[in-house]
Amino acid sequence: MRHDESRALYDRALSVIPGGVNSSVRATRPYPFFIERGDGAHVVDADGNRYIDYVMGYGPLLYGHDLPEPVSAAVQSHASAGPMYGAPTEIEVELAEFVARHVPSVEMTRFVNSGTEATVSAVRLARGYTGRDKIVVMQGGYHGAQESTLVEGGPESATPSSPGIPSSFAEHTIPVPFNDADAVERVFEEHGAEIAAVLTEPILANTGIVLPVDGYLDHLRDLTDDHGALLIFDEVITGFRVGGLQCAQGKFGVTPDVTTFGKIVGGGFPVGAIGGRAEILEEFTPAGDVFQSGTFSGHPVTMAAGYEYLTYAAENDVYEHVDRLGRRLREGITDIVEDQAPSYTVVGTDSMFKTIFTRGSTPAGDGDDDRTVCGGGCRQRESCARYDRCPKTGADVADAETERWERIFWQEMKDRGIFLTANQFESQFVSYAHTDEDIEETLEAYKEAL
Repeated sequence: MRHDESRALYDRALSVIPGGVNSSVRATRPYPFFIERGDGAHVVDADGNRYIDYVMGYGPLLYGHDLPEPVSAAVQSHASAGPMYGAPTEIEVELAEFVARHVPSVEMTRFVNSGTEATVSAVRLARGYTGRDKIVVMQGGYHGAQESTLVEGGPESATPSSPGIPSSFAEHTIPVPFNDADAVERVFEEHGAEIAAVLTEPILANTGIVLPVDGYLDHLRDLTDDHGALLIFDEVITGFRVGGLQCAQGKFGVTPDVTTFGKIVGGGFPVGAIGGRAEILEEFTPAGDVFQSGTFSGHPVTMAAGYEYLTYAAENDVYEHVDRLGRRLREGITDIVEDQAPSYTVVGTDSMFKTIFTRGSTPAGDGDDDRTVCGGGCRQRESCARYDRCPKTGADVADAETERWERIFWQEMKDRGIFLTANQFESQFVSYAHTDEDIEETLEAYKEAL
């Protein structure tokens, strides 16, 4: 593949954009390829190279790059009526009603403009509602570019993870390992009366896709109830991807107090949302005293796209298709890994997938079917032969061979026309536009690249 145009564009970008990109994860080595257009399940770069796309905008492109006709029609209709109004519209009410009908935790929704804005607002809401300051988060979890959650360290040693954040922010944030029930219980024993909320992704979806062990989310639900804290699920990535229209909370059967959304809820346009119990959401201004506002919140084009996007999924076999292909892809990669790289771990669920380059050898099975490795992605089964070694925390994923993924594997897959997320941490996604033929081509590329 030639990348002359992308290289020239990157050279220009370095002069006018910090680091040449507008989001850090786009900074691939030695330079990113620049996308010219999307086409179904594919993207085409500035040099005319064509790739099967599994980045899918980091999740929101449930239908790939070709919108269903009702979505396109709604976007065009609302865009032609005017760019924005600074006043309410009917379509934002309709989208809020749709979300409330399908997501277990949601009675009311406040729409905002990004996942980061949603989690920032959710943290402020939890503090305002409870009158407490401390927030428990998961090590390796990601909740956007906000000061309260850009932290590192342990429960008693949290520090900002980026320059520019005063240490006073980290004083109110308590990081604990995901899937460690004892650790979070100890934190509540010591700080329970000060904790406003536990903020967690139901699946660590930005750190290699780590599923919860059996009972972990239920334990968080019980702890927060016992101590008068809120349970907040960050479903910016998993929302309307995992568990269909009920989201991950429906799949796992655990209902949080508050849920944050992004991505798909706006049909791929800039959006975020905070949903939850009415008594909590009504603490937001103007109903309550917790300030939250935004000029572009509830933008009519985004609301129309989101409503038609989700309505189409409700009325068609969208989730059946993407989940079937996702499982087929994970099972195929598992077979390849077992033969070529047995220490690696295939992860994911529904239409999400990833291969984590975990280190070490795989323990041999004992011939009992109940002891075989999970075939459709790690499900944290205690009966699995790899249970004690598969990633359960963000630290487990960080300890994998991240350099091998970025410097060798990602490049090899790109050269074979497969567009994956640029490092080992972000999730990858199957879309409604992908076909069985795309999956076969992808698996062949995995065989060669691994």
